Amino acid sequence: MSNSLRIVPEREPPKATLKDTVNIHGVHDTLRHGPRTLASQHNNQSAVQNRLENWERTQDELKLNLYRNVYGLHAPVRLMMERKLVSQNPHFPALPQSNIHLDILMGRDSTLDVGDFFGDADIGPQFVDIHNDMEKLRKIR
Repeated sequence: MSNSLRIVPEREPPKATLKDTVNIHGVHDTLRHGPRTLASQHNNQSAVQNRLENWERTQDELKLNLYRNVYGLHAPVRLMMERKLVSQNPHFPALPQSNIHLDILMGRDSTLDVGDFFGDADIGPQFVDIHNDMEKLRKIR
């Protein structure tokens, strides 16, 4: 949790291209810029896509920082503790379920998503052995 009060996610730091890392001999300078990887050379994500992916995290950090500034340090710590407790679900793992408690604590109780209408994509007609799932959940086996 950072101390910034950002409303929008920050931009991704610019990545060094092969042209930026070439030394006087025309070869990649590994000592200054680290080893070359395919992932560092290949970047198809746009700035808008990076911001959209980080939107919810940034909004959550903003809300927690505002709680800390208004109510003190205990408010975000308590909220994070409640989220962690609620996210640990003790029910049967084979049955489809929603976590309305976590949605309320995250502030998503007044929004409608595609998952609210159609359910999760992985939930469907499944034939599951509940006893094996409970043994896996409780780490009996």
